[in-house]
Amino acid sequence: MARQRISDDAAGFADLVELATHGDSPTDPIPVAIETSRGLLVACLRTTGRPVFAINPLAVARYRQRHSVARKKSDHGDALVLANILRTDLAAHRPLPADSELVRAIGVLARAQQDAVWDRTLAHNRLRSLLREFYPAILAAMAGKRGGLLRPEARAILATAPTPSAAARLSLAQLRSLLTHTGRRRGIDAEARRLRGVLRATYLHQPPLVEEAMGRQALGLLRQLDAACTSAEELAAATIAQFATHPDAELITSHPGLGPLTGARVLGELGDDRSRFADARAVKAYAGAAPVTRASGKSHQVMHRRVKNQRLAAAGYVWAFSALTASPGARAHYDRHRAAGDGHIAAQRNLFNRLLGCLHHCLQTRTPYNEQAAFPTQTATAA
Repeated sequence: MARQRISDDAAGFADLVELATHGDSPTDPIPVAIETSRGLLVACLRTTGRPVFAINPLAVARYRQRHSVARKKSDHGDALVLANILRTDLAAHRPLPADSELVRAIGVLARAQQDAVWDRTLAHNRLRSLLREFYPAILAAMAGKRGGLLRPEARAILATAPTPSAAARLSLAQLRSLLTHTGRRRGIDAEARRLRGVLRATYLHQPPLVEEAMGRQALGLLRQLDAACTSAEELAAATIAQFATHPDAELITSHPGLGPLTGARVLGELGDDRSRFADARAVKAYAGAAPVTRASGKSHQVMHRRVKNQRLAAAGYVWAFSALTASPGARAHYDRHRAAGDGHIAAQRNLFNRLLGCLHHCLQTRTPYNEQAAFPTQTATAA
């Protein structure tokens, strides 16, 4: 009907909307096929009410081979392939879910907080790797402490004394001041004496100039770690506050192992469009909890799913791990799979599969989690 190249701005979007008048109607809008689910253009297209289909670029490449084997590629050719995908296989693809604005905002915050946690882990590992080369005293001082270098007192000591020589010169009064400044209220004197003893112990040292240079490098990495810690904490607070305003928050947090932050991550990835998934099996496949079967002739293999929503799978790992101590039925389910020969990851993935099915049922029926209904056999045995 028409062919036109548009710009990626407001004028280009207006041209596209005008171009869609060829056969478009309010009751039956023309669907849109595009290779991404993010960006301003996609967001504006969704506000027009037309269905938007995000087609995986790998699938588009396979469809392209149906039209030509010469391996040629162009923007016009790709647009034609995308249009033909919806013309022939519309039922095989799912449009972008009609999630509410609130749940999309929760998804943005949850993903940003998850990225900040990953950045914090990366910064921590880089700093710890450097400290092992010239500053074992600070690592020994935080050994056995939950959080290690992420603890406020560890970062305060490192900022004040970036080299082991400077740390050995710290007095009890200075250590007490640092501990008080970081928020410690009890056992300050005992902890200060312990830290002074550890920091003044005998260790191997780099040459003075090299040690000083490494200290400056450590300060640079420490600033990155401080920024990542602050970002993760602020985004976590914003995510939890936004999640608490959603109607599904109470149902989600009724499940064992799902707190406000992990629940926000799960809700942000699943959305609140209840027609998005046909059944619980679709949810499990999307999250990577359901296995993949490859059968051909006499060959039959059942393997874990690699193509999945990686963020939802990461949240599911935390969810299942926390449920082991929060739910007797979940613990019995995990132990049974371990006894059958499954490894820790496989048993935990199977538990996540079970919990995800429970969550889908609770959200569809608007009922809170029930331990006896979720794990009837394990609950009866425990009783």
